[in-house]
Amino acid sequence: MCSVRNYHRELDSLLVQLSGKSKKPGLLLHSCCAPCSSYVIEYLSGIFDMTLYFYNPNIVEEPEYEKRLFEWRRFCENFPVRRIEGKYEPQKFLKLTEGMEALPEGGARCFLCYELRMRAAAEAAAEIGSDYFTTSLSISPHKNAAKINEIGERLGAEYGVRHLPSDFKKKNGYKRSIELSREYGLYRQDYCGCIYSKRNMKGVMKK
Repeated sequence: MCSVRNYHRELDSLLVQLSGKSKKPGLLLHSCCAPCSSYVIEYLSGIFDMTLYFYNPNIVEEPEYEKRLFEWRRFCENFPVRRIEGKYEPQKFLKLTEGMEALPEGGARCFLCYELRMRAAAEAAAEIGSDYFTTSLSISPHKNAAKINEIGERLGAEYGVRHLPSDFKKKNGYKRSIELSREYGLYRQDYCGCIYSKRNMKGVMKK
């Protein structure tokens, strides 16, 4: 019987090894939004020289995209991190998920969305010569951390950048992100960003 990997334990073990380095290794963090990134920045900025990468073509509705981008910019100003803003390309997400509109949340459509964003992050990490890349996505209780790490490891091998294992929701990471959102007065959305998750959320609220 295969044992389930504990990605948070793997990360903690790696952080112990890296904490003694005279020079901080570089980490590119794919940042899905300010609230989800808040705890990750707090948790990792002491170990890594961090670059945040905002690339979220799944947010198809432009006013929502601009609102989340504004909050991300505002929050990041509080920390000594570099920022990269990816292109706004909602058409890529819509084309990628065409024919999958009726699929339930948390399945194949979401996995494609993970990879779309993480691939762009891996490519950006390779371009700037970062030692590691990862994503803030795993902080969400609704995201599949095993799938996120599986995709990350595959992309890391493809682009030649080490993927940082993560399950940031563990050890009260998600709870801490809520506390930080309150502390900084961040807009905290109630759906992941795509029109399908928004539709699903409305359906839940009507029940």
